[in-house]
Amino acid sequence: MLPSYEEFSRRAAAIQALIADACAGAGRRHDEVELLAVTKMHPVAAAEYAARYGLRAVGENRVQEGVEKRARTTAALRWELIGHLQSNKAKLAAQHFDRVQSVDSEKLLNHLDRAAADAGKVLPILVQINAGNDPAKFGADLAEAPALVELALTKTSLRVDGLMTIAPLGGTDAETAAHAERTFANLRTLRDELAARLGVPLRELSMGMTGDLLAAVKAGSTLVRVGTALFGSREKPPAG
Repeated sequence: MLPSYEEFSRRAAAIQALIADACAGAGRRHDEVELLAVTKMHPVAAAEYAARYGLRAVGENRVQEGVEKRARTTAALRWELIGHLQSNKAKLAAQHFDRVQSVDSEKLLNHLDRAAADAGKVLPILVQINAGNDPAKFGADLAEAPALVELALTKTSLRVDGLMTIAPLGGTDAETAAHAERTFANLRTLRDELAARLGVPLRELSMGMTGDLLAAVKAGSTLVRVGTALFGSREKPPAG
């Protein structure tokens, strides 16, 4: 059940304070890190809360869910797809989302490039990297990532803003924390190497969620994805 707007505001302020403290500890400015409100499986009011509070974007995992919510609100927001995207839904994603963070294959790149061209737009994307070498996660392997990023940069209807990753879960709290730190360090190193070699900024590093955002900010995250800590437990996902 969605909390009241007042409760959401308190939660958002607390998370922003955590981000600010993490930035200060890492010698970074607070405005270098954006909070992305993850509204998946929450009602459209969650997106309206985010806009009212002043957040600039929301993240959705499922294409159809995001499309339907966006059609039901006039909130001034960017809508970002952060969940795994199947190629057969690339056209719908390109038409209705402002950025796709989960681009992880040559096939998907090709589908999104064609779909964006057909829609008459240049679609911002992030290339998703399995920087933690987790078999349970989507994303290009670290060894394959440079070639995929180079290919993405050749697509005239796509704009590569940077990279995204999800840290592995499991093990003890200490093991989970160590996995997260390694994953985020891997992504930052990869980005720095690619940016230097290819001469492109690849500014965006989308990494970190509620449980590991401090490690992510320390490692250089520019975008942390937070849902449950803002909106509470999620509703039952729709069938199909």
